[in-house]
Amino acid sequence: MVLTNLLVFLGLCILLVLSGYLLVKTLSKIAVFLKLSEFVIAFIIMAFATSIPELFVGISSALSKNPALSLGNVIGSNIVDITLIIGIAIVLAKGIKINKEVRKDSLYMFLIALIPIILMLIGNSLSRIDGVILVSIFGIYSWNVLVSRRRFKKSLENNIKRLDIILSTVLFLFSLLLLFYSAKYIVKYATLLSIELALPPIIIGLFLLAIGTSLPELVFGTSAVLHKHSELALGDVIGAVVVNSTLVLGVTALIYPITANFILFFSSAVFMAVATFLFLTFVYSGIKLDWREGVSLIMIYILFIITELYIKTSGGFS
Repeated sequence: MVLTNLLVFLGLCILLVLSGYLLVKTLSKIAVFLKLSEFVIAFIIMAFATSIPELFVGISSALSKNPALSLGNVIGSNIVDITLIIGIAIVLAKGIKINKEVRKDSLYMFLIALIPIILMLIGNSLSRIDGVILVSIFGIYSWNVLVSRRRFKKSLENNIKRLDIILSTVLFLFSLLLLFYSAKYIVKYATLLSIELALPPIIIGLFLLAIGTSLPELVFGTSAVLHKHSELALGDVIGAVVVNSTLVLGVTALIYPITANFILFFSSAVFMAVATFLFLTFVYSGIKLDWREGVSLIMIYILFIITELYIKTSGGFS
């Protein structure tokens, strides 16, 4: 049974890699056809699209009156995105160049990621009113990106025929569905494996679920840098953190107010704040994200795992 589940899991990973490759290829053509920069396309389409697993978990957990699962998933996913995923992307690309637009949106990302933490600390929960606030912030930020898209434009030549863009769009939608469903079942089979291998429940919840729902960002970001589209990787991660912190938590809180264990929440929230601030300082420190900074981000994630496991074990949380 374990071997069967492992083989299915590996097969789903292959599908995930394939869908990520197809997404990068088709999204680049769509960006050229629409005369938009890769960064804006990454936020508008991919940042929202790759956050659907987190949104699905949020809605499901709220309907089952267990919204703390969504809170942990969002915080964990944001930490994975901003440390492990970006760190791997930087190392693979041997450095990623950054511009003033990325700096500005990184600052917005940092400030927005702090909002649900502040709301949670003020009221010891995320109420439905907090949910309205978070969803509104998502709408305002998205509108701002759309309105200000001129500043992201590049001089891209549109040599794509109408038939090509139709085929690319169809292939994009197909690969997007493939990405979502493969990620969904990867989480399912990873959970089965963790149960069969008697792994601690915290691995399933805070870490495994967060990594599982962040797999689309990981595959997309890795594929993007390998195909020399670093702006796609940065735009996707920055946008994903914004979507997770506003839309996902906002919708979840609207369905059912979010409460959670304070110690586990606070320790995870502090790590998320530190990780996003560290990424922000790296972005503002020069014109390029160096591979050493990528390694530092990966090490932050490892430290996060060790710390949370220690708190979980010593605190006796079940």
